[in-house]
Amino acid sequence: MSANDSQGLWPAPAKLNLMLRVVGRRADGYHELQTVFQFLDLTDQLHFIPTDDGSIVLHTPLPGVAPEHDLTVRAAHLLQQTSQCRLGAEIHIDKRLPMGGGLGGGSSDAATTLVALNQLWNINLSQQELAQLGLSLGADVPIFIHGHAAWAEGIGETLSDMELNCPWYLIVHPGCHVSTAEVFSAADLTRNSPHIKIADFLGGDRANDCLPVVAKHHPQVADALAWLGEITTARMTGTGACIYGEFNSQAEAESACSRLPERFQGFVARGLNRSPLFDRIDSS
Repeated sequence: MSANDSQGLWPAPAKLNLMLRVVGRRADGYHELQTVFQFLDLTDQLHFIPTDDGSIVLHTPLPGVAPEHDLTVRAAHLLQQTSQCRLGAEIHIDKRLPMGGGLGGGSSDAATTLVALNQLWNINLSQQELAQLGLSLGADVPIFIHGHAAWAEGIGETLSDMELNCPWYLIVHPGCHVSTAEVFSAADLTRNSPHIKIADFLGGDRANDCLPVVAKHHPQVADALAWLGEITTARMTGTGACIYGEFNSQAEAESACSRLPERFQGFVARGLNRSPLFDRIDSS
């Protein structure tokens, strides 16, 4: 089976944080959050070929990232070790989501790896067990295993399903990389925002506590925010760098994208409440 065989492709969707509040800091250094996750119909595509030799081979390593540090490879090894599975896998990734953009690409790839190999290796861990494994890889991994738009608390792993409007989005990448670790270690990050309720979010409270820090240290993000803000309400997803705005139709979003300055990259995507990964599972 070739890496281009569409029957063997597993999607790893992007996500947006539609709101992000930092409400505390735990003794272990992790931050307590409130956020809302929604998926996009933009995905990385992963292809897995199970093998009998127990090795995990990533054929499409990311530039500057050693394979053993890649979240996809780490996820495969973690699933092997937890289940004592002796099978291996060859992995190909068609990488479409930008790194350091706040769209969850690495976490989504890791989640898709856990979900796909759990099935392909016939391990049959539950969704909750996979989410617990995913949490050890990163705080955003559980939402991709959960597979539904959600209100999230804790460090992002306590999830309550939400049925959100599914607008079209223009996502703007300013052309810089933002380190999540640097944002959460910044001295000027707000860490004591008051808790809000879901009703507050639905009423329009969509602040992102990370935005002031990111805009201060990354002028490109502030620039993209100002440009998009001339067209529609502009927000930042996660810790950035990507900025996004909502539109009522694909045509409106595409029209805005056509006016994008050359210094930015942009793409149009539809918001989704159900992850495309789970459509893939249902079809298999």
